[in-house]
Amino acid sequence: MRILTILLLSVLLGTSCSHFSKVLKSNDYDYKLRMADKYYAEKDYSHAQQLFEELFRVFKASEHFEDIYYKFAYCAYYLKDYPNAENLFKGFVEVFPNSNKAEEMDYMRAYTFYKQSPKVDLDQTNTTKTIGFMQAFINTHPGAEKVKEATEIIDKCRAKLELKDYKAAQLYYDIGYFRAAGVSLTQLMNSYPDSEKSDEYKLLIIKSDYQFALQSVEERKEERFGIVVTQCNEFIDRFPDSKLSKSVQEYLTISQNNIKLVKNEQVKKAS
Repeated sequence: MRILTILLLSVLLGTSCSHFSKVLKSNDYDYKLRMADKYYAEKDYSHAQQLFEELFRVFKASEHFEDIYYKFAYCAYYLKDYPNAENLFKGFVEVFPNSNKAEEMDYMRAYTFYKQSPKVDLDQTNTTKTIGFMQAFINTHPGAEKVKEATEIIDKCRAKLELKDYKAAQLYYDIGYFRAAGVSLTQLMNSYPDSEKSDEYKLLIIKSDYQFALQSVEERKEERFGIVVTQCNEFIDRFPDSKLSKSVQEYLTISQNNIKLVKNEQVKKAS
């Protein structure tokens, strides 16, 4: 039964290839256009793309050209050739700026960058481009139905960029580069001031500064523990209801105690 199934599939595939070969060799372009539309409707985008690519040149400036361009662009998109799809969506808008499909094509151009946005640990160039192009779409088409979806995608992309920056800062902390961790986390908070995790970032800044102060030479400890105290007070003022307040209070107390110890040592040395 398995062998019979394989043979049947082979026959069907051979028949399909043979038929497409005949279509491809035909000089009847109206027939080719009908077949391209048929393949497209059947979601056979590979065969449709090959035909549309030839017809793209043949029907240029004809009444069929807009529809061919539209479907040709989507063939690339459905085949996951996103760089080519992006270029075709862009080209469609440039060639048919007044088309009722121009808004859709403008959105799809931005969406191709989103489809190319990689895992958070990889280079996020396409994520950044997604934000830029989606924002441009919103600005250009403020009343479009896709504005809500574009806004949600921007939020997702910003969250991905935020997570990437956080993981980089956390890595500095984990490997003991506490000063670099504190600087990176401060930049992170400045870049994402409305983040729901702002109190977590601030606590990690406090931890980083505290560890950096501990490792400092005696002459710098008072100053650097003072920075920790300042960070703790800023946390208390900004996040009075945070569940992390207890931990911050502990760092505040221990930093103040360290400052007292340093001062006592300075007095002993002076006497």
